Amino acid sequence: MLKTEQLEERIVKVLEDNDVCSFGTVSGNQPRVRYMALLHEGMTVYLATNSKTDKVDELKENNNVFVLVGYDGRKSDEILQIAAKAEVCEDRSLREKLWNAKFEAWFKGPHDPEYVILKVTPTRVEFYEGSTEPQVWEK
Repeated sequence: MLKTEQLEERIVKVLEDNDVCSFGTVSGNQPRVRYMALLHEGMTVYLATNSKTDKVDELKENNNVFVLVGYDGRKSDEILQIAAKAEVCEDRSLREKLWNAKFEAWFKGPHDPEYVILKVTPTRVEFYEGSTEPQVWEK
């Protein structure tokens, strides 16, 4: 069993090693999952999206989300299952900081009013390594 600090370091390493995640929201009483580009700072996950998407509307009704990281079609020994709370951030400095040229396919630039960031704050993370039982981090 890893100590909390060690577990957090391992979680951050998995976040660093992955560019894509599955992001789940709730629409009414139904789950909705989609692939998204993964950004992070420490254990906080950031996802870029359009302010006019269903996921933004869904978060207004229910900000409980789920993020799956570490499986991209290839065998992976390290997987994160993250239960979290999400919020829509329109903060100009955060949008500039996280801006990526790849986003130009969807947005005019970091000041495009439709470009927003979803800030995902974990409440529970299950860290799976190989076939061992998950190690759990909780806030």
